[in-house]
Amino acid sequence: MEQLTNISTHKTSIVGNKIPLIGIDLTELFFCLSLLAMFVPLKIYPFVYLASSFVFLMDTYSKQGFIAMGNYLKNPWLVFLGIFTCYASVSFFTTYNGQPYVINNFLKLWVNAIFLGTATYWLSLRDNIRLLKALDITLHLIFLLCFAQLFIYHEAFNFGLIYGSASSGKASTLYNPQHFFWGLDDKNMFGARLALLGFIYVLVPLVRYHKLTIWRIAAVFLLAHLSLSRTPIAALIMGIFLLGWALSTKYVRVGLVLVSASILPIVAQKFLRIDNITASNDGMGVRITYWKAFFQHFDTISPLGNGFFNGAPFLKQYAAYYHGEPHLHNTFMSCYLELGVIGLLSYGLFFWYFIKFCLKAGQTRLFWCIAFLPLLAIMMILYSGYDNDIVVYLTLVFLLGRTKSIDFKNIKIQF
Repeated sequence: MEQLTNISTHKTSIVGNKIPLIGIDLTELFFCLSLLAMFVPLKIYPFVYLASSFVFLMDTYSKQGFIAMGNYLKNPWLVFLGIFTCYASVSFFTTYNGQPYVINNFLKLWVNAIFLGTATYWLSLRDNIRLLKALDITLHLIFLLCFAQLFIYHEAFNFGLIYGSASSGKASTLYNPQHFFWGLDDKNMFGARLALLGFIYVLVPLVRYHKLTIWRIAAVFLLAHLSLSRTPIAALIMGIFLLGWALSTKYVRVGLVLVSASILPIVAQKFLRIDNITASNDGMGVRITYWKAFFQHFDTISPLGNGFFNGAPFLKQYAAYYHGEPHLHNTFMSCYLELGVIGLLSYGLFFWYFIKFCLKAGQTRLFWCIAFLPLLAIMMILYSGYDNDIVVYLTLVFLLGRTKSIDFKNIKIQF
């Protein structure tokens, strides 16, 4: 395994000095605020991301100067991210039809690209042990508030859905906008965010203490269940199963497979609602219908793409039924539908080279497989290419992977 390379510097900057009382510096504070901003109902996160990016740049410039920053920009993943962002911008300006939500996603595209580039560069130049502790505290706070939000939703519903819902449409009625104060008011997007940050929450003690904490896994699955979204449950099952596999001996793995096989029918029927998976009022049924339309009418899509965030006309025309979504609920399909060959290739190469960039930072390939699996699973069934959840997860995974080396043979299990 390639050892983690410590390229931090002893130089300090104004923003890199520790703030009295809270024990972290300004850059670390902004990093944690960026996570909290994702859950605030007011759309303040673009401003927080841009402010954070500026602070990160101030800190890195004081340590490395412009020459090193210029060399960093030559990283292949940043080059392909730049190509994707620029091509999406050209598509936006040539196909924009006046809808406000399209402008919002265009701005989100640039904000997220800037944040990912500056945050990873900043993280690569420092010792992140103290930041990891601050991240852990921030995630504790986030999930406590998520639990409070979900409890209020269920209380307002007289706990009628506390054991689950028979359909996706029924589950969505839980999210009453009158009681919304934290997270997202969309069931699937909120569930996906819980899954991604929840998996990071499980991985943090693995990196900090070489411990797998069972109560964290239970807490994250509880939140996933209360959200009534199948997305986090499916993603977490895959991530936790692979993590358990990595920590197990040969005989334990046999038991893990047997136990998983025995409970799979229960999970599929009770939590994943497999009986209704193709129904027109079921979220997965809608996805399957959209994907079917994509492949059946693939030849009608322009090789240059149908336009930035412009998937709705295609779905209206070709899908057997359409529920108003602006994209295909699949990141890579959406990239091709909207931005064509250039968009799909540049996004795919950005993702591929980012993984290679992470591999150079350290850790075993097994760690990175475990870390990226939940994200890839959710990207296949939910996100467009512009969502900030993807960018934040990539940043957090890089932070975890670069901070400490993990030996899976010496991980302790703690309840």
